Amino acid sequence: MSYRHLSPVELDALKEVGNIGLGNAVTSLAQLINRRVNMRVPRSSFLPFEEMIELVGGYEELVGCVSLRVLGDAPGIVLYIFDGESTLHLVDMLMGLPVGTTEELDELAQSAIKEIGNVLTGSFVSAISMMTGLNMITTVPLFAFDMLGAVLTSLMVAAGRVEEQVLVIETELFHEDETLIKGHFFLLTEPGAIDRLMAALGFNEG
Repeated sequence: MSYRHLSPVELDALKEVGNIGLGNAVTSLAQLINRRVNMRVPRSSFLPFEEMIELVGGYEELVGCVSLRVLGDAPGIVLYIFDGESTLHLVDMLMGLPVGTTEELDELAQSAIKEIGNVLTGSFVSAISMMTGLNMITTVPLFAFDMLGAVLTSLMVAAGRVEEQVLVIETELFHEDETLIKGHFFLLTEPGAIDRLMAALGFNEG
């Protein structure tokens, strides 16, 4: 499959949009849990789909995944994927529990994760929309706790076609007791959406 190769300047612009979006998301998370949340400066990249899988740990890695469909001018899917341990720590953070308390995800815990994911991904998309002026509407979030391969298979079936390249933002969040929450933001766009994002940022395909 052929796809557009972004120039270094375009990549930097896209990464900056992603970083600002994530900063906005972390601020919203801190407000939600009423605690200080720190963020290590994230690493951003634009990777082929298969490299994205390897980055998370492979198809058999157990993950917590919050997904949102994005409709409007730049349609696609936003995923926020946490490793298994971070998913449980995230529940403890939201519920005000000592880290290590949550050992399995009951209905209440899943609801808590979905709410955090909704805040993070929604704030992320809103920031991109404000920066670009594009109309980007998010749907109700879905949550899955399963092997990465199973999660992505069901999402891809639901989404239809997406580009082979994925915007990846690696995140590391900390709260007061320095508990580490490791996650990855993924923006999987439908064909043509990246071109519209770049045009909105002042770039023309050349």
